[in-house]
Amino acid sequence: MRTHTCLECGAVLKHYDFVSRSVRTQNRNSNIVKIERFKCPVCKHIHRVLPDDLYPYKQYSAEIINGVLDGSITSDTLEYEDYPCEATMHRWLNEFH
Repeated sequence: MRTHTCLECGAVLKHYDFVSRSVRTQNRNSNIVKIERFKCPVCKHIHRVLPDDLYPYKQYSAEIINGVLDGSITSDTLEYEDYPCEATMHRWLNEFH
């Protein structure tokens, strides 16, 4: 089992609970993912540990975001024809570059 440390004070975190998060994937599908949360026993901060296929504060999967960033997904890509929108793609390009 992997241990996680608090980003605020460095203490070892304790399992707290799970929360559900909706993640948008290809063809307008959505998946519900359980995100594990940990609580610091010292400073009481709560931390979410995201899987590698999710970005913090983003509702789209990392596969889609990475595809936009590397240019393989554009507004002309048929499988992603009307989603994500061009404004979202431009925002990601500005945010991550």
